[in-house]
Amino acid sequence: MSEARPPLLVVGESLIDIVERPGHAPAEHVGGSPANVAVGLARLGQPVHLTTWFGRDPRGRRIRDRLEADGVVVTAGSDGAERTSTARARLDATGAADYDFDLSYDVPDVPLPVRPVHVHVGSISATIEPGAGKVARLVADLAGGATVSYDPNARPAIMPGPAASRRTVEGLVARADVVKVSDEDVAWLAPGEDLTGVLRAWVGLRPALVVLTRGGDGALALTAAGDEVAVTAPRVDVVDTVGAGDSFMAGLLDGLARAGLLGADRRAQLRAVDAGTVRDVLDHAARVAAVTVSRAGANPPTAAELAALPH
Repeated sequence: MSEARPPLLVVGESLIDIVERPGHAPAEHVGGSPANVAVGLARLGQPVHLTTWFGRDPRGRRIRDRLEADGVVVTAGSDGAERTSTARARLDATGAADYDFDLSYDVPDVPLPVRPVHVHVGSISATIEPGAGKVARLVADLAGGATVSYDPNARPAIMPGPAASRRTVEGLVARADVVKVSDEDVAWLAPGEDLTGVLRAWVGLRPALVVLTRGGDGALALTAAGDEVAVTAPRVDVVDTVGAGDSFMAGLLDGLARAGLLGADRRAQLRAVDAGTVRDVLDHAARVAAVTVSRAGANPPTAAELAALPH
């Protein structure tokens, strides 16, 4: 795709994942949910900028090198952190990950060089200070000219408790056009509540589309038009689940972009999106995530890799 098109802007943390796998020495990989989404979008052919936060240390240089090698434009000031954040991911025998974080996040005080067509925010950077307030203000500033997506990607170990976190999350849901959330996120944010009921309430706050991912059980979308669309997940041999949700998010945004549904001038069409288009977009996102879980780490597919797979 041409870089002449306005970019998608991703805002949030990038870090180094220190992955501990049973029977193996720890291995370091570039990660962070928003950074993973940016890489996934770039590999799928979307022009993407990332406003993030890392240091000018060896780990920070490794993050920049990885992002730029995949075609992500790192916005000015993103290397202003005192040190680069880390997340220690402990994998169990099934490949599922549990995380511990050494993290800080801020938003660079540098004007964006280009106004984006779409803004994606989420994860830790949208819920912990000092970055959270700046993320919210940036969304408010850009939403007049861009659609907005949000992925809470809850991290209970470092976020406030469920009640306080839910207030923050729902404040951002109310500013978003597209929301993607996992069943585990909803279960933590709204303990004991019906998952579909929570999604319906969120659709009522503003979004055109709220998508619930359910791991190997696929995904469910609710639309402002009143449709409920469910898709199954492709069957693959799972190596690990690191970055699976981020790959799904990238695939979701890529699918919406290809359907011509991103951008402030497309909000009416997004709110009126039909069930068939939603199903196609969800199937696309699920295929992207399936490739990621079939190989180690947050390693999303390129558009060419995806096109080569059997449907």
